[in-house]
Formats: sequence, structure tokens, C-alpha cells
Amino acid sequence: MTITQPTPAAQASPLLTPEEQTELDTLLQRISADFEVEFEPLQVDDHPLEVLAIRNMQAHVDALLRRKAVRNPLRDLPLWAKIWPGSFVLGRLLRKYEPKGTTLLELGAGCGVLSLVAARYGFARILLTDVVEQALLFARANVLRNGLSKRIATARLDVAAPGQSTILATGFDRIAASEILYLDELHRPLVKFVARHLAPGGKAFFCTDMARAKPRFAKLAAKCFHVSEGHIGVTTHDDDGLEQRRIYNILILERP
Repeated sequence: MTITQPTPAAQASPLLTPEEQTELDTLLQRISADFEVEFEPLQVDDHPLEVLAIRNMQAHVDALLRRKAVRNPLRDLPLWAKIWPGSFVLGRLLRKYEPKGTTLLELGAGCGVLSLVAARYGFARILLTDVVEQALLFARANVLRNGLSKRIATARLDVAAPGQSTILATGFDRIAASEILYLDELHRPLVKFVARHLAPGGKAFFCTDMARAKPRFAKLAAKCFHVSEGHIGVTTHDDDGLEQRRIYNILILERP
């Protein structure tokens, strides 16, 4: 992954129709009410992407703390805005599982990096979902900016809420989620959700940094699915540019 100089969010994209550019401009106006943002160029293999990045994150977090709006950091902090390396790890892995003509549902997508990468690798139809409305604004802006609105749709989805999944008309060939297993209370609803919405012969993929691995989820999933587990090591850089070696746990769920 290569990062170059950021692009001002207001700059027009040659990839968009006038209607899409208008929608993007409207989204950016809404987002700019809370955040200072710029599009950050990323290079994934031979596939260029641009992802909306927050420039005043610390100021935003400080404001949340002053308002005492952070009761549970895992839920209340804007973790969805971070570009997680696991999204690239899982996106690259998915290209090995017949993406051409295949449908994909992303859960807990945040700003949508995994879906952007998957679209570049050839998935035919992607539904990008999250429970956080601000995350979906960022994700939709990223989809538009990269000219992928005909292949990626966005929708609010809470896998733990009964009746929420009625937006899903059919099963998906692939279901994927990166860094979503940190909330223990989601494990059982996730297994039930995948059982309902994974197409026959489909596969569900979960990618988690080993530092946050949750063995309990694999045990729960094994009651309904054949579960295979692997590990992928990658070298990343932290916010200060320091090199780090990370190991990611990959769980693949298949119907028996």
C-alpha cells in the first residue's frame, strides 16, 4: 500500500457523471459540518484508490470527551473512520475466491475500504453495510469518488437487530468483515445472520488482528459451519511512520 499526497475533498472527479458529482458534493458538505477531510490516495497493487481521511481527528475526539459523549470507547469513538490494514489483507485474500461475477456483502464496513478493494478485484455486486450513519456517509463518498457507484451499494444494517436484515433480498456468494469481532455480544447474532444470508456454496470471511483475536467466535460458528482458520503476516506502518509486523487471523465459514 502506497500513500501519496492528499487531494482536497472539494476537487471534482473526472470519473463521475454530473449527478454523481452533485451527490458527492452534497455528502461532503454534510461531512464537513463535523470534520475537516481530504481524499487520501492509496495504491493497492495496480489499483489506485482515494479514501476520505479526517484531518482534525484529535480535535473531534477531544470535543467528544468534553461533552462526556464517550461512555464506551469501542462504540462511541469514530473507529469507523480509520483505515484498518486488515481491510487490505482481507480484500487481497478475497481475489483468490472467484470474484468475477460474484456477489459480496460487507458487514461493519466503516469507511468502506474493503469493499473498494474488492470492487477493484472484480466483484460484480457489493453491498457495503454499517450500523453507524456517519460511517455510511464516508463510505458512500468513497464509492462515488472512485467511480464505483454502479457496483457498490451502501445501506444501514444492524446484524443484532431483529428485522433489520429484510433489506437483503437474496443470499450472497461471499460475506466479509474486517475487525468486527471485538464486540463479544455480536458473536452469536453474527453466526445466525451468516446462516440466514450466505448463499448455498458460499463462504464468509472474518479478518482480525491477532492482538484482538476472539477464539470464542470460531467455536460458536463451528456449530453451524465448517470453519477453517489461517494466519497472514504483513508489514504495516503506524501513524508515526514506524514499521510494524502484524499477524492476522482469518476465519472462513462454509456450510457443511
